[in-house]
Amino acid sequence: MSELRLTRPQAFIKRSFDFLGAAVGLALVWWLILIAWLAASLDTRSNGFFIQKRVGRNGRNFRVVKIKTMRPIASFDTTVTSRGDPRITPLGAFFRRTKIDELPQLWNVFIGQMSFVGPRPDVPGYADLLQGDERAMLSIRPGITGPATLKYRHEEELLANQEDPEAFNREVIWPDKVQINLDYIRNWSLKRDIQYILDTVFH
Repeated sequence: MSELRLTRPQAFIKRSFDFLGAAVGLALVWWLILIAWLAASLDTRSNGFFIQKRVGRNGRNFRVVKIKTMRPIASFDTTVTSRGDPRITPLGAFFRRTKIDELPQLWNVFIGQMSFVGPRPDVPGYADLLQGDERAMLSIRPGITGPATLKYRHEEELLANQEDPEAFNREVIWPDKVQINLDYIRNWSLKRDIQYILDTVFH
């Protein structure tokens, strides 16, 4: 593993902020998560929670929890989502636009699988592409938001304009996100984390 990582004091401060913030967040929005889950269950005619295996800190897999926003389509099998994806329901589009679908991840943050800010947790496969110093990206917990997430906040629209969205994501977006996340680790501060959270909520 590369020497590029947070120091122990930095890691302690970051985790303490995540734990306290997630506890307060869950206390405030548990009712909204419950309503969204019920609505998504009716909308998708299945469990309203979307639970998927993702790669976390040190390459360990965990199960991320979100509000379900899609219905399965047998002929549509891809982990890349672009604008106009036929699997997204109208209610699901609303949840995505308002970020309500992300709220259950507060639980992932609370129990230490995720952080408020960090690289987005990818499905197994992408982390295997990391080489050398790039693997430092796995030294921190994946985040609900972060600098790469903010830069690519319109990623679905960008992918919709590509002839091969999966290839563009793999060859262009993913490598750029890796470099952004490595810079995030190099320049980490709690002040920056708070700013990323505010930028996510209010923009």
